[in-house]
Amino acid sequence: MHAAPPAVAPSWAVGSVTVHRIDEIPLPSQTGPWLLPAATAGVVSERDWLRPDFADRDGVLRLDSHSFAMVVDGLRVLVDTGIGNGKTRANPAWHDLRTDYLERLTLAGFPPESVDMVVLTHLHTDHVGWNTREVDGSWVPTFPNARYLTSKAEYDFWAAYDMDDARAAMFRDSVHPVDEAGLLEAVDVPAGGVTLAAGLELVPAPGHTPGHVAVRVTGGDATALITGDCIHHPVQLAHPEIGSCVDIDPERAEATRRSLLASLADTGALLLGTHFPPPTAGRVVTDGDAYRLEPVPGGVADAMA
Repeated sequence: MHAAPPAVAPSWAVGSVTVHRIDEIPLPSQTGPWLLPAATAGVVSERDWLRPDFADRDGVLRLDSHSFAMVVDGLRVLVDTGIGNGKTRANPAWHDLRTDYLERLTLAGFPPESVDMVVLTHLHTDHVGWNTREVDGSWVPTFPNARYLTSKAEYDFWAAYDMDDARAAMFRDSVHPVDEAGLLEAVDVPAGGVTLAAGLELVPAPGHTPGHVAVRVTGGDATALITGDCIHHPVQLAHPEIGSCVDIDPERAEATRRSLLASLADTGALLLGTHFPPPTAGRVVTDGDAYRLEPVPGGVADAMA
């Protein structure tokens, strides 16, 4: 039997820009209780709008690993690179994966050699994995013609951090090879954000990590914000106080989340969640003293030439 070809990537139009979701894997059901422990089944079940897309009927959260790819100002851009294949990881859900991620990326019109820019919202394991792939026993940049960008605050924080063995191994296989190839750039991201190209901006979103950024995409009058990990799941729209167990500065992470949600609420801007399961995108709508996500399912666009 032949394996089924990878599905065509869903996409969203942001004015003249088409944003494609490049799937890696759904994350296992135990991810939610570990990652967002305050999002209990009782809390989740209070919000009917979370089911069935974002949580199951028992109140268990659904989460995904994926990237976003787009052409902005003539540049072929990838935002975050997931977990990666064949990597030794402490988390069993991330260990030694064998996914068809690169085939999905290529099918969407972004073969690895064509990518001009890789934006890393932060340097955590499940956002940098496809930075590299194994060739003849060595980890080499997957996107050899791309600039890999992260914030300088993020780069500097981890450069001075006393890492445990697992994190150090991740940097050795997924970050250092890109840096040593001269492809990694640390970008200053001031409070007002920084423009990388017309229609592409890094927005400071610290707390989950000190240099975490969100990515704002603009096409004409339309805007979308790619979350990275400043918002892991739509339940955090209803409860912005719910943080992740791996937030380095939980209070700052909450302040960032509240500020971003307030800036998006009722504007019509699209929110694209880096770990949101399908339908993945939506508009932030005021709901009492917090928010809810009004889903916007992705369509199917022609692959870019």
